[in-house]
Amino acid sequence: MKSLVIFDLDGTLLNTIDDLGNACNHALRSLGYPTHSLVSYPMMVGNGITKLIERALPDEARTPEIITEARRIFVEYYNDHCCDATVPYPGIPELLSDLTSRGIHLAVASNKYNSAVQKIISHFFPDIPFSAVFGHLEGVPTKPDPSVIFEVLTACPTPKAETVFVGDSGVDIETARRACVDSIGVTWGFRNETELRKAYADHIISDPDDILCIAAS
Repeated sequence: MKSLVIFDLDGTLLNTIDDLGNACNHALRSLGYPTHSLVSYPMMVGNGITKLIERALPDEARTPEIITEARRIFVEYYNDHCCDATVPYPGIPELLSDLTSRGIHLAVASNKYNSAVQKIISHFFPDIPFSAVFGHLEGVPTKPDPSVIFEVLTACPTPKAETVFVGDSGVDIETARRACVDSIGVTWGFRNETELRKAYADHIISDPDDILCIAAS
């Protein structure tokens, strides 16, 4: 049985892709660069906002100065629009309530910048008593570096054998492996099952209820 379930945010708990894509397109448009269809953004996200912007910019525009300015514009816009089109995936609110009712601790570990993570979690899950919520902080490496998992385990001391990390991408599965905790890859997010298999996820699921079965077994 698991005592702690750590969740990725984007593509795992919440479908955030339209708000992320709209913010990125706003930054690109503001700087005079071509925008992208929203359907192209799932393959750009997963490694933090700076990397998203770098991938979205034309090759010749990927200078530190332009990336920094585009990120500033992105954050200014996203802070006001991060909940416009974002929604929880079906079954997620019920899953979080069920896990909590069983005494299983919950946490969030995201590559999205921390202030946005805090705002989004508070907005969509105000009644869920998360033991720890961490987004990306300046000076801390992004996933797949396992530092954020170690931050969670410091805030909510739990044996690694009783911890599982849930995510939708190979980055998340690699993060769990580096942290030496079990992983669950979900197929309803931004990446496909093939990526999860190539990353050697311990479990691959297509229904949130399966997380409860794994955590409680």
